[in-house]
Amino acid sequence: MDMNSTQGEPPVPLAETAAVETAVGEAVHDPAGPDPAGHDHHPKESLAKLAMGAIGVVFGDIGTSPLYSLKESFIGHHPLRVDHEHIFGVLSLVFWTMMVVVTLKYVFMILRADNKGEGGSLALLALVGRCMNDERWMYAMVMLGLTATALFFGDAIITPAVSVLSAVEGLTVVHPGFEALVLPISIAILIGLFAIQARGTAAVGKLFGPVMVFYFLVIATLGVTGILQAPEILAAINPLYAVRFFMIDPMLAFLALGSIVLAVTGAEALYADMGHFGRRAITVAWLWIAFPCLLLNYLGQSAMMLRHPETVENPFFLLAPESLRLPLVLLATMATIIASQAVISGAFSVSQQAVQLGYLPRIRIRHTSASAAGQIYVPLVNWALLVLVVLLVLGFRTSGNLASAYGIAVTGTMFITACMFGVLAFIVWKWPPLVAGFFTGLFLLVDGAYFASNMTKIPDGGWFPLLVAAIAFTMLTTWATGRRILRERLAEDSMPFDVFLKSVAQKVRRVAGTSVFLSSSAEGIPPALLHNLKHNHILHDRVVILTVETQNVPHVPPARRREVEDMGFGFYRMIIRIGFMDEANIPAELEAETRAGGPFKPMETSYFLARQTLIASKRPGMAIWREKIFAWMVRNAESAMVFFRLPTNRVIELGSQLEI
Repeated sequence: MDMNSTQGEPPVPLAETAAVETAVGEAVHDPAGPDPAGHDHHPKESLAKLAMGAIGVVFGDIGTSPLYSLKESFIGHHPLRVDHEHIFGVLSLVFWTMMVVVTLKYVFMILRADNKGEGGSLALLALVGRCMNDERWMYAMVMLGLTATALFFGDAIITPAVSVLSAVEGLTVVHPGFEALVLPISIAILIGLFAIQARGTAAVGKLFGPVMVFYFLVIATLGVTGILQAPEILAAINPLYAVRFFMIDPMLAFLALGSIVLAVTGAEALYADMGHFGRRAITVAWLWIAFPCLLLNYLGQSAMMLRHPETVENPFFLLAPESLRLPLVLLATMATIIASQAVISGAFSVSQQAVQLGYLPRIRIRHTSASAAGQIYVPLVNWALLVLVVLLVLGFRTSGNLASAYGIAVTGTMFITACMFGVLAFIVWKWPPLVAGFFTGLFLLVDGAYFASNMTKIPDGGWFPLLVAAIAFTMLTTWATGRRILRERLAEDSMPFDVFLKSVAQKVRRVAGTSVFLSSSAEGIPPALLHNLKHNHILHDRVVILTVETQNVPHVPPARRREVEDMGFGFYRMIIRIGFMDEANIPAELEAETRAGGPFKPMETSYFLARQTLIASKRPGMAIWREKIFAWMVRNAESAMVFFRLPTNRVIELGSQLEI
């Protein structure tokens, strides 16, 4: 046993994390139910401003897809003849994929699955969890949700690399001599992009909307000029051309799906970023700006290839007049930087949600805006992404090679979302079985076909996002399972509160002041309190056992955040409830609370944390290698003092060893 100051090793982020213990197969409980005040947490700005913001943040990824999707469909790893049948077939598939996957599935249906205004895989998982009572089905949903989250991290690495590379490669269209500069310029842009993350995105974000609107208008204008070369291309929206493509060469058409799906990469962002802009703004931005402009550009590229098959080498940039190609390269590069910024910010948000829900250890999270709570910076995630992105660019070297790795993570996430949509439609929304079955079957068929096609890319680079996802999934499940096991080990030595109160609390010497013991459980006596009694033989006049629970909603209103119970003899049990997108600030919560024996005076309040040194053992639980990973994650977790904003000069840590 040791007692030390907070300048030592970080405390164990479970024994006294005061965060809800969420393990694999267990949903985070929301005892309070729906928000009685009706708070949906959607932004309150005008629809026009929100739509402009959505264009800049939400549609960056899908907006830059024309740079590479058609090109890869024809000259990728499964080349197609650049003739009438294949151009019309591919374009028809692109159009109907955007209609079914983006417009019907995401815009008209998935966006309605908001968890108090928030979206994304973890928010959807929490939403489903509130309405599901069968533990086996809930376990399956948790596995799906964690898999989608793990796949997102793979996507977050590939998106900046392929987007920036594809834009900078436009320099080779301007002049072949620029080819040697593509890699250095791409890496420099990526390093600069990740380096400025610590400054926050508020200032840069104001430019995103106008720049992306201008970008969409430019690509639409270029598309119209291409369509004028061959107006007959407009007939390609007829789905019969897609059917005919499969009839002519079924296997080649199936393989081509792996490249065609690149046209809808970024569709998941519509749902993940819903909390920032709201469903109406995203719907308006897609239907009135993004979708029409993208369609016009794809039509223009296809019309040009129909007349000039040789332009298939880079149809996006060759669509522009020679004098405008360099400005187009610069504009496209700005657009890809914006697209990359969106997915990086998304990685920060997903990491924060995973920490709050108990699937990742505490990590350092910095808020970069005093007014926008969603603008955060996660140093560990930022620099890890930069290293992996640069290695990816150096390893694959061209956007064409990277396109082989791109798509598996996206289509895998889309397929999982389709599965969870089925649960929503049948169990949560209680749609008529025929209606729910039809749409679920349609989405599973389309997403499943694209996912299956992308699985053929595994030998050519598709293994990379799967490897990243496997590592992320292992970390997520190991942390969650380790927390559950550690909680069980601690419970073995716990003492019921009534027994403690009768046999110990009334006989111990009391001293002036307040002690706050952070506890991972809302029942029993926390180990830190027992350890303190064993070595110091005193108690403060007021003792507060504090538990912080993360609810399965994004935000908890102030009226429902705190619950206080007077246990007698100067003991109080307090529960602080926060949403998975809220910040845990214990001193601020205590300052607002007076029911636990009066106000809390900062200089008279001490915080006690427990820190366990974990020892991997052969006791029933996890495999030894996973226990060692869990112990490593514990050692490298962010200090509870920092995470919960505790004052550095008022924290006492009590350490012990524990076998898991």
